[in-house]
Amino acid sequence: MNTMTTISEVIQKLQSEGYTIDFNLKENCLECHQNALQVHPDEFVVDKHYRFEGLSDPADEAIIYAISSTRHNVKGILINGYGTSSEPLAEELVNALKERSNQ
Repeated sequence: MNTMTTISEVIQKLQSEGYTIDFNLKENCLECHQNALQVHPDEFVVDKHYRFEGLSDPADEAIIYAISSTRHNVKGILINGYGTSSEPLAEELVNALKERSNQ
């Protein structure tokens, strides 16, 4: 079994699986600057997530989310820090970022 140990390895693997959109966090939605798309919490699911912990620097902590939206027919990646480097988000968006099956 090939274990992915870096963020770039996970991103490459997800891109090969069709997760090609680069999502960014807004307070209450995910945004894609490539096509000005905004995806709200009830419109997407987290298919997988990967957590990376900084061994010596807590600022290196990150989570990679593999996200899909059947409503918008897109699959993409969101990278977010956690702990002290996490973004302030609306509760609805925080709950939507928990991994679950596609609706």
